[in-house]
Amino acid sequence: MMGPDRRLTVLGGLASLSACAAQPRIGSGLSPADLLPPLAPIRAHRDRLFDITVCLRPFRAAGPRLDTEMIGDALVIHNYGHGGSGWSLSWGSGTLALEKAMSRGPKEIAVIGSGALGLAAATLALRAGLSVTIYCKELIQQARSARASGLWTPDSRIAMAKDAAPGFGDTWERMARISWKTYRDYLGLPGNPVEFRDRYSLSDGATAQEDDQGFAAYAGRIDDLTPRSVALPAEVTPFPVTGVRRTSTLQFNVHDYAHQLLGDIRAMGGKVVVREFHDPGEFGQLKEKVVINCTGYGARALMGDQTIVPVRGQIGWLIPQPEVTYGLYYRDVSVISRSDGIVVQSLEGGDLKGFNNDHEVPDRAESEAAVDVIENLYARFRA
Repeated sequence: MMGPDRRLTVLGGLASLSACAAQPRIGSGLSPADLLPPLAPIRAHRDRLFDITVCLRPFRAAGPRLDTEMIGDALVIHNYGHGGSGWSLSWGSGTLALEKAMSRGPKEIAVIGSGALGLAAATLALRAGLSVTIYCKELIQQARSARASGLWTPDSRIAMAKDAAPGFGDTWERMARISWKTYRDYLGLPGNPVEFRDRYSLSDGATAQEDDQGFAAYAGRIDDLTPRSVALPAEVTPFPVTGVRRTSTLQFNVHDYAHQLLGDIRAMGGKVVVREFHDPGEFGQLKEKVVINCTGYGARALMGDQTIVPVRGQIGWLIPQPEVTYGLYYRDVSVISRSDGIVVQSLEGGDLKGFNNDHEVPDRAESEAAVDVIENLYARFRA
């Protein structure tokens, strides 16, 4: 997070506000942190929806499966079941998996799955000097990980508070801290695979969604890492609401980021083999005798792991607007502006929305209703 002097320097050039917003003056009582850059309006209309995608997040009440077992003569390290935190925790979880893999002193390993967890684990293994082959049913472009919203959400549906494995909070914190640090390497690269974006939480007096639904909440353990949200005076924003809070959020442009990872893996000599596994016994038939299992929701069927509960999430995609450089949350609708489109997602119902729902067919009415909420907001936008 920026220090006070740095923040003053950056925000000093952001004093121009939207045309109809009041212009702060010296002596107005506003701090530089209250000032906003011009905010471009989002063109939220149903006819700009160009795609609707559905992802099933693999939730386990006890937290991700991170143990090991022998299958035939192969050591299998399990690395799946991260709920809505797969991208966010991928580097930390991959680090834990690789530490267990290295206990066998391998020269080569297999990674099963090409989603967020698989790509991170393979990259880490290649950096450690190992020969790596990724075996996957689908490439990342078709994997469920590619349908994620793309926000840093390291404790989103990661476990149930009452069911989390003993000591899991400490494990989670280590994964989160490793991942946060590693993402520093991807900031500023061409295509902005990872970047910080301002995000606005808007309130107009409507009843807030109750979100205390039994899920474990660990974010407070890394408060020293993540930026704080600040309340903004109504007169400095173009939003037609009574309450506005702003924070800076780490964001993944998933398609650019996935291409970056896959390109790096191939550049380091990693191999990708398209292969579907029907029984875990097939892991023991691989030439690699150390296997990291990153099969995500697919582990429910492959491993017979009925502790995995599907959590359905749907995204409506609006045509990209490069001039929109912020995201927001308003009336249970989340909006994220990415290079490949503007994500619009209904979160009505809180963390239980989509819980134990394995229906992967898109519901256009759901996305259109979410777009309508945002269209109504911008019909009253002061710009």
